[in-house]
Amino acid sequence: MSKPSASPEHAASVRAYLAAEGMSHLRARKYGQLVIIESGPEAGPIAHARLRRDTVHLWTLEIATHTGRWEKTGFRGPWQDLLKLLMTDFPWTLAPIE
Repeated sequence: MSKPSASPEHAASVRAYLAAEGMSHLRARKYGQLVIIESGPEAGPIAHARLRRDTVHLWTLEIATHTGRWEKTGFRGPWQDLLKLLMTDFPWTLAPIE
């Protein structure tokens, strides 16, 4: 059985959540099972984090490294909980990159 995909509505919800938290420099886009959180120009985005849909209701959190690779965090839960965790425990991952 294949994993469920993320939907465009998930990306829109993540964008709205980030905007409500004052993180207007970030955007979110859907890519397969992922909702990728990025900033910078559309042509050369800077990856910050991504949520990978694991089940219908659960997601996993991955954070971009300084080399552009993805690091699994081991955290799994509803996407809203993972975004709260990201903002409180790993705020530097969402900081604007000049």
